[in-house]
Amino acid sequence: MVLYLLLLALVIAVSRFLSTSSASKHRLPPGPKPWPIIGNIPHLGKQVHVSLQRFSQLYGPLISLRLGSQLVVVASSPAAAAEILRTHDRLLSARYVATVVPYDTVELDRKAIVWASNCNNDRWKAFRAMFRNQIFSARAIESQAAVRERKVARMVEFLQGKSGEPVKIAEVVFAAIFDSLSNLMFSRDCIGFESSSETANRLKSLIWRMMELGTKTNFADYFPVLKKLDPQGLRREMFRLCNELYFVWQPEVKERRERGRPGGAEDFLDIFLENGLDDDQIDWLSLELFSAGTDTSMATIEWAMAELIRNKGAMDKLRDELKTKLSPPLDGKPLIDESAVAQLPYLSAIVKETLRLHPPAPLLLPHRSPETCEVMNYTVPEGTHIVINVWAISRDPNVWEDDPMSFKPERFIGSSVDFRGQDFEFLPFSAGRRMCPGVSLATRQIPLVLAALVRSFDWSLSDGEDPTELDMSEKFGTT
Repeated sequence: MVLYLLLLALVIAVSRFLSTSSASKHRLPPGPKPWPIIGNIPHLGKQVHVSLQRFSQLYGPLISLRLGSQLVVVASSPAAAAEILRTHDRLLSARYVATVVPYDTVELDRKAIVWASNCNNDRWKAFRAMFRNQIFSARAIESQAAVRERKVARMVEFLQGKSGEPVKIAEVVFAAIFDSLSNLMFSRDCIGFESSSETANRLKSLIWRMMELGTKTNFADYFPVLKKLDPQGLRREMFRLCNELYFVWQPEVKERRERGRPGGAEDFLDIFLENGLDDDQIDWLSLELFSAGTDTSMATIEWAMAELIRNKGAMDKLRDELKTKLSPPLDGKPLIDESAVAQLPYLSAIVKETLRLHPPAPLLLPHRSPETCEVMNYTVPEGTHIVINVWAISRDPNVWEDDPMSFKPERFIGSSVDFRGQDFEFLPFSAGRRMCPGVSLATRQIPLVLAALVRSFDWSLSDGEDPTELDMSEKFGTT
């Protein structure tokens, strides 16, 4: 064991020397001085996005760090993000696949869209076209509105039965969003709202644990020599969780292949089968949809509710808008009409302000440079990991002049700034080839659920806690 550790240290030291020698030939972006062998890992702390913001304030909008033997470049300004996501989008859209993902890049390139390492091949383009033209097309999103409206009405009905009791809003919202998506995917509920449901609790814990593993510090990412060893067991655990989640829908896929669709509207599974996807591809794409489509929307709604409870003026203003611009629910009509919600400017501003202050991914999923290139007149060597610090950009006082640390939805009233990937000061869903394919669904689901919660109930903190003292500190992660 001692001999192994000595050899490992030697390999790391040689790797570090060679990479440093190579780096000396290039003009890398500036950054903090790394420690021997481990690099800048000790400098990151628990709030990685906050530490990286601090470094950008010291060294500039494009910085470089050494995390173990791995070079990482971090962009923390709209200009730096635009160079990566627009100017060099074709080259730098390559994905760094984290070691925790339990499949190699060849397999992922065959079945993934979010985690595919290469998005310039024909297979990825075909997947992207399927999502853009069939699953998330404007026509499809519109036709799916009734499903979302029904699930929101069921959520409100469930909460009415809990009137006066403390509720974990994250769990209730998670169930509403998960079942909305499962109905779009497979035309059936997977969770329901009863907290006693063993299946519901297990599915929630599965998704949350997978998201947690995805953002946990993994030394195999910093020292590739450790990848096959998986010393922390994160990759093995992720593999087990993936297979457990696949089991939720595999019987449905098998039955649909054998018997065809029993009737009713076309769902996502029908589209997958029509496009000739095999079971492995359906499993992974479904996993990407559920993990990206539930946890991030749930977190955004929870942050929005927390901000509204803390900011009574904003809550009152939203209530007035909902009261005056939404028709009262009538028999045979949805509790809240999704098309009407889309016409509420202050609600839209609240969603945007929440996404600005609390982006679902403070650091966008990492990109990778497949070859050496120049960004902002600095050299980005081949194999570099590239990270966009959306959290820092969204709180930059040079970009957001009116008190960027405060919750002020009014900043978006009359503003053309949007999250469609054209405004690089506001990138909650990324931009370019790697922009979130489900942004059109998320931006329908989030305001609909939020409007239902605010319109239907008066909210307060449990045990009479003072809203102004609500702990708004963040835990680093995807959401």
